[in-house]
Amino acid sequence: MRQDHSTRPSRRLSGRTRLGIPVILLTVMVGHACAPTHTPARVAAAADLQFPLTEVADRFARKTGERVELVFGSSGTLARQIQDGAPFQLFLSADEALVDQLAHAGRTRDAGALYGTGRIVLFAPPGSPLVPSEGLDGLARLISSGQVPRFAIANPEHAPYGRAAEQALRKRGLWDALRPALVLGENVSQAAQFATTGNAVGGIIAYSLALAPAMQERGTHFLIPADDHDPLRQRMVLLARAGPVAEQFYRYLQEPTARATLTRYGFVLPG
Repeated sequence: MRQDHSTRPSRRLSGRTRLGIPVILLTVMVGHACAPTHTPARVAAAADLQFPLTEVADRFARKTGERVELVFGSSGTLARQIQDGAPFQLFLSADEALVDQLAHAGRTRDAGALYGTGRIVLFAPPGSPLVPSEGLDGLARLISSGQVPRFAIANPEHAPYGRAAEQALRKRGLWDALRPALVLGENVSQAAQFATTGNAVGGIIAYSLALAPAMQERGTHFLIPADDHDPLRQRMVLLARAGPVAEQFYRYLQEPTARATLTRYGFVLPG
């Protein structure tokens, strides 16, 4: 059940991440040395896909000579932009319900395809008193001893990974005690950046981000049990204005090479 966040005494920070990621949206143009045959396709993608999707898009560009422009952000924010007419051609959401809503509103070609199920992890930077291998029990002990000045998650109001983090914390009875220390990222990439800073003991972030080489150098993580939160079923869909490059990239994402990349970054694949 969605909770009312209107009175949450948490903090929202702004700025540029230490990973070089703008905090709300990251736009990446993945191209090829040769001139593309078609206009680059603009792709809206959930922030947890930052690393695997960039790899997949780069291989797609080398293979086909076509370019895609990747725009990463929270799924809820991207879905609202699509509803408002943003010129995206393909949407990869971290919450399949958002794809369903866009389909019912006539913004998509069809119902799309499930491309993976995500996971969340407890993450801590070097030197933190939080020991991820102790799981949420270790976090509970730190909370009870007053050793959690700040803890990062994505904003549950529009980020599916933030919603999953909240569910996991509520299930363990930690949400109310942790609320004053929460620092909310506009998306899970920003939450990951906040979790690596010296002012936070850590956070709950996407498994796909924790597995990226850039993040593995910045801390350790523990995989939170999947039954601690609703499944993060992630769906992609061609939007009404999709052109030939978007269609080609959509098909490429369902090929074995792209699926193997998603598996490497911790996604559970359909089928």
